[in-house]
Amino acid sequence: MPQAVSFSTAGLPTAQRIALWEDHNAHALIGLRCSMLGESELDATELNLQLEHMHLARVRGNAHVVERPAPLIRRHPSDSIAVYLTLVGEAFFYHSDGLLTLRPGQALICDADRPFMRGFSGGLEELAIKIPRPLFRDLTGRPDLPTPLVRDFTGGDPATRALARLTDRALRPTGPDPVHEDTVLDLLVTVLGGHPRAEAPVHLTNAYAYIDDHLTDPGLSATRVAAAIGISERHLSRTFAQAGPTFPQYVLGRRLDRAHALLTRSPQTPVAEVARRCGFTTPSRFSQAFQARFNLRPTEARRHARTTQPPTGVN
Repeated sequence: MPQAVSFSTAGLPTAQRIALWEDHNAHALIGLRCSMLGESELDATELNLQLEHMHLARVRGNAHVVERPAPLIRRHPSDSIAVYLTLVGEAFFYHSDGLLTLRPGQALICDADRPFMRGFSGGLEELAIKIPRPLFRDLTGRPDLPTPLVRDFTGGDPATRALARLTDRALRPTGPDPVHEDTVLDLLVTVLGGHPRAEAPVHLTNAYAYIDDHLTDPGLSATRVAAAIGISERHLSRTFAQAGPTFPQYVLGRRLDRAHALLTRSPQTPVAEVARRCGFTTPSRFSQAFQARFNLRPTEARRHARTTQPPTGVN
């Protein structure tokens, strides 16, 4: 997997921060003109990951405004479609047809070579995806994207949720997950209402995202997951069987992984509470499954985590 590259304004001379930030984005992502709100200095970081056909980024920053006016577009054309997935902070998007307000959990899809202005009065954290226009055209059949689109990835749109999940995992500062570029592209096609080239990976990724969001629910079932992602239960079971673990095996594995992580990070949490948070109906069933998977009881895992945690207190 290609390595992500980080850029930050921290430690840069105050007078040069905006210029260097603009220069970085012009070369690494999309050329923008930046200005501050008030007297604050620009405090921003960007993690960039260039894949074979597309570019991913995670952006954090304090309150500021970015613009992509026509003269800048002529100097730095991107010939691409941009997707912005808002994680933290509200944002406005001003374009030729009006004004949009984006809240956390929403995705904006727009043509990067149509003039726009974006503002973040409370700061931001977002994920960005840049797709070359020729690839976008080949995948969707659309020559361009004349009107920006907004999709919700915390509500009832599993494809947008899965797209955000894959991008977020690929851009974790520590321990990034490998990203399958074709799956990301097929998810984007699905988000736009098209037909992906390979449906099985999209269905599977949508299912994974829905399962992770509902692991705490003991009533999570194949019927519910299938209905949420828009396929039959039989199709869902067949998709899982072809990929590896069956649906019940995958759900149990994810619950046990989460339980192990919770016991390790928070060993003070009672075992019964860990079982509840991970979707197990009873502590006894949880303990049996945990011991079968990890060859030790939850209480033993918790005791080991306590003994290996660094001491706290004043030195």
